[in-house]
Amino acid sequence: QLVESGGGLVQAGGSLRVSCAASVRLFSSYGMGWFRQAPGKGREFVAGIMWNGGDTMYADSVKGRFTISRDNAKNTVYLQMNSLKPEDTAVYYCAAQVGYYGSDYRRYGYWGQGTQVTVSS
Repeated sequence: QLVESGGGLVQAGGSLRVSCAASVRLFSSYGMGWFRQAPGKGREFVAGIMWNGGDTMYADSVKGRFTISRDNAKNTVYLQMNSLKPEDTAVYYCAAQVGYYGSDYRRYGYWGQGTQVTVSS
């Protein structure tokens, strides 16, 4: 089970950190990903992180602004979002899969319920 938190309303240029708490055995063996979905659009990959944090991946649209990290002792993955833009407005989902942390949402077996992030202009 994955539970996201930390979403909200922020002005353009601001920052927000969303978290994902995982209730899975051996969390440290899971790759983790963040995706987002805006109204009327498909699910979009945002960032992914290897099981031990040793590698990360980002969508071009967020590279340099967003940072994914994880704390395996707390079974939690984070997405720090800086320099937010109105086009970042979406529901943000975390996902988990053993051995995978890439951009293909179909390869993730576990999903959270999502948290809304709204960026006003």
